[in-house]
Amino acid sequence: MRRNRRSNWQAAVETSAHMTALAAVFAAGLLASPAAVVANEVEPLRLCADPTNLPFSSDNPSQPGFYLEIGQALSRELGRPVTYDWYKSYFGKRTVRVTLLGKQCDAMIGLPLSSDFMGPSVIFSKKITTETYALVGRATLDVHGIDDLRGKRVAVQYQTTPQNLLAERDDIEKLTVLTPDEGMAALAQGKVDVAFIWGPVAGWLNKTSYESRFRVQPVEGAGLSWDAAIGFAKSSTQLRDQVDAALPQLGARIAELAAKYGLPGEPPIRFGAAPSRIRLASLAGPAQFIRSPATDAAVIRVSESDANKTETIAAGKEIFNGTCAHCHGPDAVQAEKRIDLRRLQTRYGEDMRDKYWTTVHEGRPAKGMPAWKEVFTDDQFESIYGFLLTVQSD
Repeated sequence: MRRNRRSNWQAAVETSAHMTALAAVFAAGLLASPAAVVANEVEPLRLCADPTNLPFSSDNPSQPGFYLEIGQALSRELGRPVTYDWYKSYFGKRTVRVTLLGKQCDAMIGLPLSSDFMGPSVIFSKKITTETYALVGRATLDVHGIDDLRGKRVAVQYQTTPQNLLAERDDIEKLTVLTPDEGMAALAQGKVDVAFIWGPVAGWLNKTSYESRFRVQPVEGAGLSWDAAIGFAKSSTQLRDQVDAALPQLGARIAELAAKYGLPGEPPIRFGAAPSRIRLASLAGPAQFIRSPATDAAVIRVSESDANKTETIAAGKEIFNGTCAHCHGPDAVQAEKRIDLRRLQTRYGEDMRDKYWTTVHEGRPAKGMPAWKEVFTDDQFESIYGFLLTVQSD
Protein backbone atom coordinates (compact mmCIF):
# COMPACT_ATOMS: atom_id res chain seq x y z
CA MET A 1 0.00 0.00 0.00
CA ARG A 2 1.43 3.42 -0.90
CA ARG A 3 0.46 7.02 -0.57
CA ASN A 4 0.59 9.72 -3.17
CA ARG A 5 3.79 11.63 -2.45
CA ARG A 6 2.11 14.95 -2.96
CA SER A 7 -1.45 15.17 -1.61
CA ASN A 8 -3.95 17.97 -2.06
CA TRP A 9 -3.47 18.76 1.60
CA GLN A 10 0.29 19.23 1.12
CA ALA A 11 -0.48 21.68 -1.64
CA ALA A 12 -2.89 23.46 0.70
CA VAL A 13 -0.15 23.73 3.34
CA GLU A 14 2.18 25.36 0.83
CA THR A 15 -0.59 27.76 -0.18
CA SER A 16 -1.19 28.57 3.49
CA ALA A 17 2.51 29.38 3.96
CA HIS A 18 2.35 31.70 0.96
CA MET A 19 -0.69 33.47 2.40
CA THR A 20 1.15 33.95 5.70
CA ALA A 21 3.89 35.78 3.84
CA LEU A 22 1.29 37.97 2.15
CA ALA A 23 -0.24 38.74 5.53
CA ALA A 24 3.07 40.17 6.66
CA VAL A 25 3.02 42.48 3.65
CA PHE A 26 -0.53 43.55 4.48
CA ALA A 27 0.50 44.27 8.05
CA ALA A 28 3.29 46.53 6.77
CA GLY A 29 0.68 48.57 4.91
CA LEU A 30 2.00 47.73 1.46
CA LEU A 31 -1.29 46.07 0.40
CA ALA A 32 -4.73 47.11 1.63
CA SER A 33 -6.99 44.03 1.77
CA PRO A 34 -7.29 42.80 5.39
CA ALA A 35 -10.67 41.17 4.69
CA ALA A 36 -9.05 38.92 2.09
CA VAL A 37 -6.44 37.81 4.63
CA VAL A 38 -9.12 36.84 7.15
CA ALA A 39 -11.05 34.94 4.48
CA ASN A 40 -7.99 32.91 3.59
CA GLU A 41 -7.47 31.86 7.20
CA VAL A 42 -10.48 29.50 7.10
CA GLU A 43 -9.06 26.06 7.75
CA PRO A 44 -9.98 23.32 5.30
CA LEU A 45 -11.88 20.21 6.29
CA ARG A 46 -9.27 17.53 5.63
CA LEU A 47 -10.74 14.17 4.64
CA CYS A 48 -8.89 10.84 4.55
CA ALA A 49 -9.87 8.95 1.42
CA ASP A 50 -8.91 6.08 -0.86
CA PRO A 51 -8.23 7.39 -4.40
CA THR A 52 -9.49 4.21 -6.13
CA ASN A 53 -12.45 2.92 -4.15
CA LEU A 54 -15.64 3.60 -6.10
CA PRO A 55 -18.50 3.80 -5.40
CA PHE A 56 -17.20 5.31 -2.14
CA SER A 57 -14.25 7.50 -3.10
CA SER A 58 -12.09 8.48 -6.05
CA ASP A 59 -9.47 11.08 -6.92
CA ASN A 60 -11.37 11.74 -10.16
CA PRO A 61 -13.04 15.17 -9.66
CA SER A 62 -15.83 14.27 -12.08
CA GLN A 63 -16.72 11.15 -10.09
CA PRO A 64 -15.66 11.68 -6.46
CA GLY A 65 -17.73 8.87 -4.95
CA PHE A 66 -20.57 8.59 -2.46
CA TYR A 67 -18.56 9.36 0.68
CA LEU A 68 -16.53 12.19 -0.82
CA GLU A 69 -19.63 13.91 -2.16
CA ILE A 70 -21.10 13.69 1.34
CA GLY A 71 -17.87 15.32 2.55
CA GLN A 72 -18.20 18.07 -0.04
CA ALA A 73 -21.78 18.76 1.00
CA LEU A 74 -20.72 18.76 4.65
CA SER A 75 -17.87 21.19 4.00
CA ARG A 76 -20.31 23.62 2.37
CA GLU A 77 -22.64 23.33 5.35
CA LEU A 78 -19.72 24.06 7.71
CA GLY A 79 -18.41 26.91 5.57
CA ARG A 80 -14.99 25.32 5.11
CA PRO A 81 -13.13 24.29 1.97
CA VAL A 82 -12.38 20.57 1.64
CA THR A 83 -9.04 18.90 0.94
CA TYR A 84 -8.04 15.22 0.79
CA ASP A 85 -5.26 13.05 2.12
CA TRP A 86 -5.11 10.05 -0.22
CA TYR A 87 -4.22 6.70 1.27
CA LYS A 88 -5.18 3.21 0.09
CA SER A 89 -7.66 1.55 2.44
CA TYR A 90 -6.55 -2.06 1.88
CA PHE A 91 -4.99 -2.43 5.34
CA GLY A 92 -8.15 -1.55 7.23
CA LYS A 93 -7.50 -0.26 10.71
CA ARG A 94 -3.86 0.43 9.94
CA THR A 95 -5.06 3.01 7.41
CA VAL A 96 -7.03 4.74 10.17
CA ARG A 97 -4.01 4.75 12.49
CA VAL A 98 -1.70 6.22 9.88
CA THR A 99 -4.06 8.88 8.53
CA LEU A 100 -6.76 9.90 10.99
CA LEU A 101 -4.93 9.11 14.22
CA GLY A 102 -1.69 10.29 12.64
CA LYS A 103 -3.30 13.75 12.29
CA GLN A 104 -2.97 13.76 8.51
CA CYS A 105 -6.67 14.51 8.23
CA ASP A 106 -9.63 15.60 10.34
CA ALA A 107 -12.26 13.03 9.43
CA MET A 108 -12.80 9.73 7.65
CA ILE A 109 -16.21 9.06 6.16
CA GLY A 110 -17.69 5.56 6.11
CA LEU A 111 -16.23 3.92 9.22
CA PRO A 112 -18.37 1.28 10.98
CA LEU A 113 -20.42 2.89 13.73
CA SER A 114 -19.33 0.64 16.58
CA SER A 115 -17.52 1.16 19.87
CA ASP A 116 -15.67 -2.06 19.03
CA PHE A 117 -14.03 -0.33 16.08
CA MET A 118 -10.87 1.24 17.50
CA GLY A 119 -12.68 2.73 20.47
CA PRO A 120 -11.97 4.90 22.35
CA SER A 121 -9.26 6.23 20.01
CA VAL A 122 -11.89 6.96 17.36
CA ILE A 123 -15.18 8.76 18.01
CA PHE A 124 -18.09 8.85 15.59
CA SER A 125 -20.75 11.09 14.16
CA LYS A 126 -24.37 10.04 13.96
CA LYS A 127 -25.16 7.37 11.38
CA ILE A 128 -24.96 8.51 7.78
CA THR A 129 -26.00 5.26 6.05
CA THR A 130 -26.13 1.46 6.36
CA GLU A 131 -23.95 -0.76 4.15
CA THR A 132 -24.87 -4.39 3.50
CA TYR A 133 -24.21 -7.48 1.48
CA ALA A 134 -26.85 -8.06 -1.18
CA LEU A 135 -28.59 -10.71 -3.24
CA VAL A 136 -28.44 -9.85 -6.91
CA GLY A 137 -30.62 -11.52 -9.52
CA ARG A 138 -33.12 -11.02 -12.30
CA ALA A 139 -35.96 -8.57 -11.82
CA THR A 140 -38.25 -11.46 -10.88
CA LEU A 141 -36.00 -12.55 -7.99
CA ASP A 142 -38.06 -12.73 -4.82
CA VAL A 143 -36.15 -13.88 -1.75
CA HIS A 144 -37.37 -13.49 1.82
CA GLY A 145 -34.81 -15.68 3.61
CA ILE A 146 -32.05 -18.19 3.10
CA ASP A 147 -34.47 -21.08 2.49
CA ASP A 148 -35.64 -19.32 -0.69
CA LEU A 149 -32.19 -19.99 -2.15
CA ARG A 150 -32.77 -23.76 -1.97
CA GLY A 151 -32.12 -25.37 -5.36
CA LYS A 152 -30.61 -22.22 -6.81
CA ARG A 153 -27.10 -21.66 -8.17
CA VAL A 154 -25.54 -18.93 -6.05
CA ALA A 155 -22.29 -17.05 -6.70
CA VAL A 156 -20.93 -16.32 -3.25
CA GLN A 157 -18.07 -13.97 -2.52
CA TYR A 158 -14.93 -15.68 -1.26
CA GLN A 159 -13.95 -15.28 2.40
CA THR A 160 -17.09 -13.40 3.44
CA THR A 161 -19.94 -13.86 5.88
CA PRO A 162 -22.25 -14.96 3.02
CA GLN A 163 -19.85 -17.79 2.20
CA ASN A 164 -19.82 -18.94 5.81
CA LEU A 165 -23.59 -18.62 5.95
CA LEU A 166 -24.08 -20.93 2.96
CA ALA A 167 -21.19 -23.29 3.74
CA GLU A 168 -23.36 -25.96 5.41
CA ARG A 169 -26.29 -25.75 3.00
CA ASP A 170 -25.97 -28.78 0.72
CA ASP A 171 -29.29 -27.87 -0.92
CA ILE A 172 -27.78 -24.70 -2.41
CA GLU A 173 -25.34 -24.99 -5.33
CA LYS A 174 -22.48 -22.58 -4.67
CA LEU A 175 -20.01 -20.98 -7.05
CA THR A 176 -17.17 -19.20 -5.27
CA VAL A 177 -16.09 -15.89 -6.78
CA LEU A 178 -13.23 -13.69 -5.62
CA THR A 179 -14.85 -10.31 -6.19
CA PRO A 180 -18.27 -8.70 -6.71
CA ASP A 181 -17.20 -8.09 -10.32
CA GLU A 182 -16.83 -11.84 -10.88
CA GLY A 183 -20.18 -12.51 -9.22
CA MET A 184 -21.93 -10.03 -11.47
CA ALA A 185 -20.21 -11.47 -14.55
CA ALA A 186 -21.28 -15.02 -13.60
CA LEU A 187 -24.83 -13.77 -13.21
CA ALA A 188 -24.78 -11.97 -16.55
CA GLN A 189 -23.39 -15.08 -18.28
CA GLY A 190 -26.15 -17.29 -16.88
CA LYS A 191 -23.76 -19.40 -14.80
CA VAL A 192 -25.72 -18.66 -11.61
CA ASP A 193 -29.20 -17.57 -10.62
CA VAL A 194 -28.18 -15.28 -7.77
CA ALA A 195 -25.02 -13.48 -6.65
CA PHE A 196 -24.53 -13.01 -2.89
CA ILE A 197 -21.93 -10.24 -2.80
CA TRP A 198 -20.98 -6.86 -1.32
CA GLY A 199 -23.98 -4.63 -1.91
CA PRO A 200 -22.52 -1.17 -2.63
CA VAL A 201 -20.18 -2.52 -5.32
CA ALA A 202 -22.95 -4.73 -6.75
CA GLY A 203 -25.27 -1.73 -7.02
CA TRP A 204 -22.56 0.41 -8.58
CA LEU A 205 -21.70 -2.24 -11.17
CA ASN A 206 -25.38 -2.86 -11.89
CA LYS A 207 -25.86 0.84 -12.60
CA THR A 208 -22.66 1.49 -14.56
CA SER A 209 -21.92 -1.81 -16.34
CA TYR A 210 -25.23 -3.70 -16.59
CA GLU A 211 -27.73 -0.92 -17.35
CA SER A 212 -29.61 -1.65 -14.09
CA ARG A 213 -30.88 -4.97 -15.46
CA PHE A 214 -30.62 -6.78 -12.11
CA ARG A 215 -32.49 -6.48 -8.85
CA VAL A 216 -30.18 -5.75 -5.90
CA GLN A 217 -31.76 -6.75 -2.57
CA PRO A 218 -29.83 -5.76 0.56
CA VAL A 219 -29.66 -8.21 3.46
CA GLU A 220 -29.19 -7.61 7.15
CA GLY A 221 -28.00 -9.73 10.05
CA ALA A 222 -24.87 -10.50 12.03
CA GLY A 223 -21.85 -9.81 9.85
CA LEU A 224 -24.06 -8.87 6.90
CA SER A 225 -24.83 -5.20 7.54
CA TRP A 226 -23.19 -2.24 9.28
CA ASP A 227 -24.18 1.30 10.13
CA ALA A 228 -21.60 3.71 8.74
CA ALA A 229 -20.59 7.06 10.19
CA ILE A 230 -17.86 9.69 10.07
CA GLY A 231 -14.87 8.96 12.29
CA PHE A 232 -12.73 11.48 14.16
CA ALA A 233 -9.79 11.30 16.53
CA LYS A 234 -10.98 11.32 20.14
CA SER A 235 -9.62 14.86 20.62
CA SER A 236 -11.93 16.24 17.90
CA THR A 237 -15.16 16.36 19.87
CA GLN A 238 -15.88 19.96 18.81
CA LEU A 239 -15.67 19.09 15.11
CA ARG A 240 -17.73 15.94 15.70
CA ASP A 241 -20.45 17.99 17.37
CA GLN A 242 -20.45 20.51 14.50
CA VAL A 243 -20.83 17.68 12.01
CA ASP A 244 -23.66 16.10 14.00
CA ALA A 245 -25.46 19.46 14.00
CA ALA A 246 -25.07 19.73 10.21
CA LEU A 247 -26.03 16.16 9.24
CA PRO A 248 -29.84 16.59 9.59
CA GLN A 249 -29.70 19.22 6.84
CA LEU A 250 -27.98 16.72 4.52
CA GLY A 251 -30.50 13.87 4.70
CA ALA A 252 -32.06 14.53 1.30
CA ARG A 253 -28.67 15.05 -0.34
CA ILE A 254 -27.32 11.77 1.07
CA ALA A 255 -30.34 9.93 -0.33
CA GLU A 256 -29.75 11.53 -3.74
CA LEU A 257 -26.10 10.49 -3.68
CA ALA A 258 -26.97 6.92 -2.70
CA ALA A 259 -29.18 6.71 -5.77
CA LYS A 260 -26.56 8.38 -7.95
CA TYR A 261 -23.97 5.74 -7.04
CA GLY A 262 -26.36 2.82 -7.25
CA LEU A 263 -26.35 1.81 -3.58
CA PRO A 264 -29.08 -0.75 -2.78
CA GLY A 265 -32.23 1.05 -1.73
CA GLU A 266 -34.84 -1.67 -1.14
CA PRO A 267 -35.89 -2.74 2.37
CA PRO A 268 -33.35 -5.32 3.59
CA ILE A 269 -34.01 -9.05 3.88
CA ARG A 270 -33.32 -10.45 7.35
CA PHE A 271 -30.89 -13.39 7.44
CA GLY A 272 -29.78 -15.34 10.51
CA ALA A 273 -26.21 -15.45 11.78
CA ALA A 274 -23.66 -17.62 10.03
CA PRO A 275 -23.27 -21.03 11.71
CA SER A 276 -20.16 -21.60 13.79
CA ARG A 277 -19.01 -24.99 15.00
CA ILE A 278 -16.70 -23.63 17.65
CA ARG A 279 -16.82 -20.96 20.28
CA LEU A 280 -15.20 -17.77 19.08
CA ALA A 281 -12.30 -16.24 20.95
CA SER A 282 -13.47 -14.75 24.21
CA LEU A 283 -11.62 -11.97 25.93
CA ALA A 284 -13.56 -12.31 29.17
CA GLY A 285 -10.79 -14.36 30.73
CA PRO A 286 -7.06 -14.92 30.28
CA ALA A 287 -7.34 -18.33 28.64
CA GLN A 288 -9.50 -20.64 26.58
CA PHE A 289 -9.74 -24.39 26.13
CA ILE A 290 -8.60 -25.99 22.91
CA ARG A 291 -8.26 -29.54 21.69
CA SER A 292 -4.90 -31.24 21.87
CA PRO A 293 -3.54 -32.48 18.54
CA ALA A 294 -2.52 -35.71 20.27
CA THR A 295 -6.01 -37.03 20.97
CA ASP A 296 -9.60 -36.00 20.35
CA ALA A 297 -10.51 -36.72 23.95
CA ALA A 298 -7.78 -34.65 25.53
CA VAL A 299 -8.16 -30.98 26.28
CA ILE A 300 -5.41 -28.58 27.22
CA ARG A 301 -5.60 -25.15 28.69
CA VAL A 302 -3.75 -22.33 27.02
CA SER A 303 -2.05 -20.60 29.89
CA GLU A 304 -1.94 -16.87 30.34
CA SER A 305 1.75 -16.89 29.47
CA ASP A 306 1.19 -18.91 26.28
CA ALA A 307 -1.54 -16.63 24.98
CA ASN A 308 0.00 -13.58 26.63
CA LYS A 309 -2.29 -11.46 28.73
CA THR A 310 -5.90 -10.66 27.97
CA GLU A 311 -4.96 -7.21 26.69
CA THR A 312 -2.44 -8.72 24.29
CA ILE A 313 -5.00 -11.17 22.93
CA ALA A 314 -7.42 -8.27 22.47
CA ALA A 315 -4.77 -6.36 20.53
CA GLY A 316 -4.07 -9.42 18.40
CA LYS A 317 -7.75 -9.90 17.68
CA GLU A 318 -8.07 -6.26 16.63
CA ILE A 319 -5.09 -6.49 14.26
CA PHE A 320 -6.38 -9.78 12.86
CA ASN A 321 -9.88 -8.45 12.17
CA GLY A 322 -8.50 -5.24 10.71
CA THR A 323 -6.08 -6.91 8.31
CA CYS A 324 -6.15 -10.72 8.20
CA ALA A 325 -9.94 -11.16 8.20
CA HIS A 326 -9.97 -9.98 4.59
CA CYS A 327 -8.78 -13.47 3.64
CA HIS A 328 -9.14 -15.61 6.76
CA GLY A 329 -12.58 -14.50 7.94
CA PRO A 330 -13.81 -12.34 10.87
CA ASP A 331 -12.55 -13.78 14.17
CA ALA A 332 -10.80 -16.44 11.98
CA VAL A 333 -14.13 -18.09 11.10
CA GLN A 334 -13.49 -19.42 7.60
CA ALA A 335 -15.32 -22.11 5.64
CA GLU A 336 -12.41 -22.82 3.26
CA LYS A 337 -10.31 -25.45 5.06
CA ARG A 338 -7.06 -24.58 3.33
CA ILE A 339 -7.05 -21.07 4.82
CA ASP A 340 -8.95 -21.87 8.01
CA LEU A 341 -6.54 -20.70 10.72
CA ARG A 342 -8.58 -22.49 13.38
CA ARG A 343 -6.94 -25.70 12.13
CA LEU A 344 -3.31 -24.61 12.51
CA GLN A 345 -2.67 -26.78 15.56
CA THR A 346 -4.34 -29.81 13.98
CA ARG A 347 -2.37 -29.30 10.79
CA TYR A 348 1.08 -28.50 12.19
CA GLY A 349 1.07 -29.76 15.79
CA GLU A 350 4.30 -28.81 17.55
CA ASP A 351 5.48 -26.95 14.46
CA MET A 352 2.52 -24.55 14.57
CA ARG A 353 4.45 -21.62 16.02
CA ASP A 354 7.41 -21.99 13.65
CA LYS A 355 5.10 -22.29 10.65
CA TYR A 356 3.14 -19.23 11.72
CA TRP A 357 6.28 -17.18 12.33
CA THR A 358 7.81 -18.03 8.96
CA THR A 359 4.60 -17.39 7.07
CA VAL A 360 3.76 -13.99 8.53
CA HIS A 361 7.35 -12.79 8.11
CA GLU A 362 8.14 -14.14 4.66
CA GLY A 363 4.67 -14.67 3.22
CA ARG A 364 3.63 -17.27 0.66
CA PRO A 365 3.57 -15.21 -2.55
CA ALA A 366 2.65 -18.15 -4.77
CA LYS A 367 -0.55 -18.60 -2.75
CA GLY A 368 -1.40 -14.90 -2.47
CA MET A 369 -0.11 -14.41 1.09
CA PRO A 370 2.05 -11.26 1.33
CA ALA A 371 5.01 -10.85 3.70
CA TRP A 372 4.06 -8.70 6.70
CA LYS A 373 7.47 -8.21 8.32
CA GLU A 374 7.67 -4.60 7.12
CA VAL A 375 4.15 -3.84 8.34
CA PHE A 376 3.91 -5.23 11.88
CA THR A 377 6.34 -5.55 14.77
CA ASP A 378 7.29 -8.86 16.37
CA ASP A 379 5.23 -7.88 19.42
CA GLN A 380 2.20 -7.45 17.17
CA PHE A 381 2.87 -10.82 15.57
CA GLU A 382 2.97 -12.34 19.07
CA SER A 383 -0.37 -10.78 19.93
CA ILE A 384 -1.94 -12.18 16.74
CA TYR A 385 -0.51 -15.60 17.57
CA GLY A 386 -1.95 -15.37 21.09
CA PHE A 387 -5.36 -14.63 19.60
CA LEU A 388 -5.11 -17.54 17.17
CA LEU A 389 -4.35 -19.90 20.06
CA THR A 390 -7.77 -19.10 21.49
CA VAL A 391 -9.66 -20.23 18.39
CA GLN A 392 -7.97 -23.54 17.58
CA SER A 393 -10.26 -26.48 16.87
CA ASP A 394 -9.96 -29.89 15.25
